[in-house]
Amino acid sequence: MRIIDLLKKEAIELNASAGSKAEAIDKLIDLHQRAGNLADKNAYKDAILAREAQGTTAIGEGIAVPHAKSDSVKAAGLSAITVNGGVDYQAPDGKPSDILFMIAAPLDGDLHLEILSRLMVMLMEPEFCRAIRNAKTPDELLDIIDKKENEKYPNEVKPAEKENQGYRILAVTACPTGIAHTYMAAEALEKAGAEMGYPLKAETNGSGGAKNILTKAEIVQCDGIIIAADKNVDMARFDGKPVVKTSVSNGINKPKELIQKIIDGKAPIYRADEGEKQAFDDDEKESFWHRIYKHLMNGVSHMLPFVVGGGVLIALGFLFDTIAGNANVGGTFGFTNPIAAIVFWIGKAAFALMLPILSGYIAQSIADRPGLLPGIVGGVFASSGYTFSSLIENQNLVGDDGAVSGFLGALLSGFVAGIIVNILKKAFSWLPKSMDGIKPVFIYPLLGTLLMGLFMCLVNPVIGVVNSALSSFLSSLGDTSRLLLSIVLATMMAVDMGGPFNKAAYVFGTAAIADGNTWIMAAVMIGGMVPPIAIALSTTFNKKKWTQEEIKSGPVNYLMGLCFITEGAIPYAASDPLRVIPSCMVGSAVAGAVTELFHCACPAPHGGIFTFIVVDNPLGYIVALAAGSVAGALMLSLLKKNRKAA
Repeated sequence: MRIIDLLKKEAIELNASAGSKAEAIDKLIDLHQRAGNLADKNAYKDAILAREAQGTTAIGEGIAVPHAKSDSVKAAGLSAITVNGGVDYQAPDGKPSDILFMIAAPLDGDLHLEILSRLMVMLMEPEFCRAIRNAKTPDELLDIIDKKENEKYPNEVKPAEKENQGYRILAVTACPTGIAHTYMAAEALEKAGAEMGYPLKAETNGSGGAKNILTKAEIVQCDGIIIAADKNVDMARFDGKPVVKTSVSNGINKPKELIQKIIDGKAPIYRADEGEKQAFDDDEKESFWHRIYKHLMNGVSHMLPFVVGGGVLIALGFLFDTIAGNANVGGTFGFTNPIAAIVFWIGKAAFALMLPILSGYIAQSIADRPGLLPGIVGGVFASSGYTFSSLIENQNLVGDDGAVSGFLGALLSGFVAGIIVNILKKAFSWLPKSMDGIKPVFIYPLLGTLLMGLFMCLVNPVIGVVNSALSSFLSSLGDTSRLLLSIVLATMMAVDMGGPFNKAAYVFGTAAIADGNTWIMAAVMIGGMVPPIAIALSTTFNKKKWTQEEIKSGPVNYLMGLCFITEGAIPYAASDPLRVIPSCMVGSAVAGAVTELFHCACPAPHGGIFTFIVVDNPLGYIVALAAGSVAGALMLSLLKKNRKAA
């Protein structure tokens, strides 16, 4: 949005008469009213005065830019005055302000910050300010601003031209959980595209499904596609187009670099039939470990709904049985009461699918759709403990409790199933093309499932011993060891706030739930809840440490933290990582320690505050959350420097 598109001639007064800051504000608001920008003049004035109460909007060197967002703004706009001799606007340098722009912005979006940023870039030049002071008419002022904008932003595409062009660049963003990173990357790419004059549309593959889906016509007409994803996305539709593939974090942090790669023609052409030869961003070659991580996260992202839905229902079964007075019934606790039993067994059925889904979608990530069935079968064998001896002795599918390989077995089966199917693809590549339709629906499922079943019967006894030993070890940890592990896991949740460390801790916590070690999940969840709340507390009670935009967005982090969405802290961490991340880590570590000291346990793997009712010692859990959040906020107050008002 260009400044001259927002500044009308009737909203400009040169050499105005204003004896005080209050008079200057009134004059600027009157100009907005005259230009038709305001629906309610008094309400807008209240918003301006509220912003000024937080700190002066005078920049210094004779410049002031009062601004406010309000639902009283009918149309985004600017008003401008120059004042002979200036007015005392309480500028940091003590000088009077004689160039004043007032920004009126609606509540939706951050238009006022974009305009403010652009104004500041231009007003930093003394010659530009001198020209404004010497302007004799509104037309002359607009011409001065127009020329400076053209000089500063030579490649900017006008809105009308953008509409005619359509979307020059397309993007697809996806993270394993599909909650925050997915949408942050899409927003960063679209915003960078607008700034660079290359209209960009981003499809988001979030937890609620694909949104803003790219059409066939858009794909055909675009210059290239950016895939910023940490899980597999549908790629066949991009065959023959320039494609840059990278991580979702690069989509957030390097949007302009990715777009520039498309603009410069450096994106390799994607071919759908080349499988492993897919092009990756040159700045981040896809390493072996990144491929492993991506396959694992594809399984985890599909597994999460089963873990969350099933786990919470099971926990509610225990809660209903407790309310019914059946807490001491022994082996039938959780499903003694009829209502509890219904909820419990529905949850149990959903939870039982956790490992087959994990294994199946890891295999699908490796071998595409033909890997799904062998992977799911491998997960079923891992969760049931099927072995050769149990099958031969019983001549039926009766598992061996000592051979249940559990989460470790499901991980292994997913990767092995994908590898088996890829080997089968190569082994049967000699078949004529007329057989292509039969291979994925008959040959691969038949042989892949058979080989996967045989493999799991072979390895289940070995992994079952390892799995049982690990479960016994965790269950037998003394107070000191459990305290240390709780601190480490909670801290990991705050290290990268949704990245590999965070996901590793979360996967470990969900696996522990399946083995009955619910105290681990208590530390993991509380560690993920603390960072956004700590930041929200700091922006509420220590405003001098944050910018006005950060303060404005701060309260949202209360909700995100309470809902166990750690990613709410990312924008704050990105702006000052050396101070924000260590502060959040300290807060999470404190919370993790308190959960163990109060012997808290959480049978639900997600849900934040909505699952506190099923936590063992919920009061202690609330104390842990409060203690960690306050500790994080205090660390922020110690480490962060004071910020000047924008």
